[in-house]
Amino acid sequence: MEPGFGWMVFTALVGGSVAIYWLLKSANQWYYVSRLGREQYPLPPGDMGWPLIGNMWSFLFAFKYGDPDSFISNMVARFGRTGIYKAYMFGSPSIIVTLPETCKQVLMDDERFKSGWPKSTNELLGRKSFLGLSGEEHKRLRRLTAAPINGHKALSMYHEYIKEVTINSLDELAKANRPIEFLIEVKKITFKIIMHIFLGSEVDPMMKTLEEEYANLNNGLRAMAINLPGFAFYKALKARKKLVKILQAVVDGRRARKSRNLSETQKDMMELLMDVEENGRKLDDEEIIDIILMYLNAGHESSAHATMWATLFLQQHPECLQKAKREQEEIITGRPSTEKGLIYKEIKQMEYLSKVIDETLRAVTISLFTCREAKTDVSINDLNH
Repeated sequence: MEPGFGWMVFTALVGGSVAIYWLLKSANQWYYVSRLGREQYPLPPGDMGWPLIGNMWSFLFAFKYGDPDSFISNMVARFGRTGIYKAYMFGSPSIIVTLPETCKQVLMDDERFKSGWPKSTNELLGRKSFLGLSGEEHKRLRRLTAAPINGHKALSMYHEYIKEVTINSLDELAKANRPIEFLIEVKKITFKIIMHIFLGSEVDPMMKTLEEEYANLNNGLRAMAINLPGFAFYKALKARKKLVKILQAVVDGRRARKSRNLSETQKDMMELLMDVEENGRKLDDEEIIDIILMYLNAGHESSAHATMWATLFLQQHPECLQKAKREQEEIITGRPSTEKGLIYKEIKQMEYLSKVIDETLRAVTISLFTCREAKTDVSINDLNH
């Protein structure tokens, strides 16, 4: 073979590879952007990624390797600090907004925007979870569930149980003659607490199974929606089916007991949700199960992460740790001698610790993003999306 022919083949292969790469990299841009026309629809700068997967690989890798901010940092480095970028995320062409004022505009404008979570998220958390609803139905469920779940009354009902579980769990960890992974252990504590609050003690024998299935469900929420064996989304769908089956059995049992007037005096959140009504309309089984799935998943995850970050920040700022510690010591000193543990009213006295928690939630976003869908063409900063 002549050397010249070999170079021609090599050049053709390289050129063909570059052409294929360029065609694939430009496919989403052509299909979703170019056909809109730049004059009528000026879109923000950005990268539409690869066909079908879009920007999800770089997005998921950023989370996998513990540097989620790098995804946006890369956008800023490539396209400037505009605060608004086009991308292809979770199977749909998307606009990413990062500036506080722009985020506020998108989040507060219910006339032009609605909840827009990916189809895969709604499949996992359910049609009747808050994420899958908008408008009046969303507001109705918020109203019906706010009173039983939020506020000091709800906390006061379970204060003793929370105290007992926390003390016992921390005692066990203190006696363990080994290093512990703090976040994992705190997740176990918060999961046990929130399961008891919502479902009572009847699910205690299934606690380990429930914890494992919730972990599978949560992993699927952050994965690509590939419903094939071996993928996180496939495993998450199976976990949802198991969890729904367990919760449906609990609901059926509660309804059977109520029909025989055998309801418990101390009601858990499931019973409270079964009792609430508006204009004679109560929550149906699907609504109750999807709401509980959503709150159980979000509640123990966010509480555990907030606890971890608050603990970490206090360790990094000894002067703040001393102030928080001093406040606790003063509360203990003023406690009646007849009381041996934390009293509910003492929680309201923890003013400095409350500020620590507020600052933690300000400094660290527990939920890294939210999804909204434009109902019509919207112009922000002279750019449409």
